Amino acid sequence: MDDTQSGAAVHAEPALAEYEESFAATIARDQRVEPRDWMPDGYRKTLIRQIAQHAHSEIIGMQPEGDWITRAPSLRRKAILFAKVQDEAGHGLYLYSAAETLGVDRDDLTTRLIEGRQKYSSIFNYPTPTFADVGVIGWFVDGAAICNQVPLCRSSYGPYARAMVRICKEESFHQRQGYELLMTMMRGTEAQRAMVQDAVDRWWWPSLMMFGPPDGNSPNSAASMAWKIKRHSNDELRRRFVDMTVPQAQKLGVTLPDPELRWNEAEGRHDFGTPDWDELTRVITGDGPCNEERVRRRREAHEEGAWVREAAAAHAAKQAARTREGAAA
Repeated sequence: MDDTQSGAAVHAEPALAEYEESFAATIARDQRVEPRDWMPDGYRKTLIRQIAQHAHSEIIGMQPEGDWITRAPSLRRKAILFAKVQDEAGHGLYLYSAAETLGVDRDDLTTRLIEGRQKYSSIFNYPTPTFADVGVIGWFVDGAAICNQVPLCRSSYGPYARAMVRICKEESFHQRQGYELLMTMMRGTEAQRAMVQDAVDRWWWPSLMMFGPPDGNSPNSAASMAWKIKRHSNDELRRRFVDMTVPQAQKLGVTLPDPELRWNEAEGRHDFGTPDWDELTRVITGDGPCNEERVRRRREAHEEGAWVREAAAAHAAKQAARTREGAAA
């Protein structure tokens, strides 16, 4: 190495140290990191993984309830369900856009999803055999999403935090819609009440698992919290969800399927049983009841929509050419 190269290396190190110091100070002050700001590679990679998984979950999450749009029992229920599924599509688009500010391409993210190289939330790998499942997804799954996502409105990465503001408002509507549906069914026939209880029994434990593995076995939580991408640990969020849901279940008139569930007076929170973490591992690694179906249908939709993407690209290119010609004239 000549003197010029050696000198360049010497000057590069302090510059990197200054960037790292500035980034750390931004995090410490609870300020936002923006796309043009310098950020560590680990921070960028963690954000891409989390935001992509979140976006994939919104898009895959359209399937379980979308199956019920044509079978919903009334026009009102069809319209509500259609609006909700449409919201989820919008959430996916917001999040893919946020991911693109980190230098990735949404087509590549979709390819990674349908090839099994990126994950989505485990909760969407369970079937929805009855209309009560639609209500329980709104109550449990969207309720869990609210617990998890409201703190993300204060995420350290600006585009992610701003996308979450609207998403959380709409998730709150989805949660209320689901609970209202279940309340209506619980005021109905004995068969309807039994249907609701059955759905609660099937969705309770998967809903607790969707917060992720316990803190001691969560490989990404420590870094995400240190960088303030997320604000609370998996176990803390899980406890908040349980404490929020128990009084709602009592009001609804259903029993949560956990014999260990009880109020802990000393700690001011509920004690509850341990989810089947082996089941979570199986579902995450592709062995859930609906993993294959969910990814297959997403792959088919992506392939069938190729002509739409091509037409949109051609139209955009044509418009750009006209703009250039107009400017030249």
